[in-house]
Amino acid sequence: MRVVIAEDAAMMREGLVRLLTDRGFEVCAAVADADALRSAIAETAPDVAIIDIRMPPTHTDEGLRAAIDIRRDHPDVGVLVFSQYVETRYATRLLADRPNGVGYLLKDRVADVADFVEALTRVASGGTALDPEVVGHLMRAGRDTASLTPREREVLALMAEGRSNAGIAAALVITPGVVEKHVANIFAKLGLASSDSDNRRVLAVLRHVSG
Repeated sequence: MRVVIAEDAAMMREGLVRLLTDRGFEVCAAVADADALRSAIAETAPDVAIIDIRMPPTHTDEGLRAAIDIRRDHPDVGVLVFSQYVETRYATRLLADRPNGVGYLLKDRVADVADFVEALTRVASGGTALDPEVVGHLMRAGRDTASLTPREREVLALMAEGRSNAGIAAALVITPGVVEKHVANIFAKLGLASSDSDNRRVLAVLRHVSG
């Protein structure tokens, strides 16, 4: 899998290069600003880009704007953005167009290497990966889910993260059949249209929980 990294902090950037290279990824480029990122994407056509939201010169949303541009101009490139803090408006902007091939993680998530690599692989394959803390903020600020059981709320949160039924079953240590029943109950209680597409399901769930 071919990866481009855009991160202005040299230590973090070099650490990501080592981490991914050691696990068999091909790092095509590792750059420090949004303009260099755009050039690297055009020149190397990677499978996925890892992008820090805050980059030079203003350290506000240069990375986010570059990510949105890449999703528009290079729709086959997955985009995984990093943030130091939970900023739900950025997640909403990223998902506004389409939920496939996109992820939003907190930088601390890299410490859990297995989860980080799984999320990166999911995004590169056209899936969605949202940080659990981002999902939690969206759910707390969004519509009421009081009609759901505690287990159904757990399943709802994992769906919002972009996990498949198999991934939810593994996370909760239950069978896929039980997950399917919970998903059907959730969609019925929340009045959502069911979908066989994981990405469309993510979008429906996020639109509901974010109000």
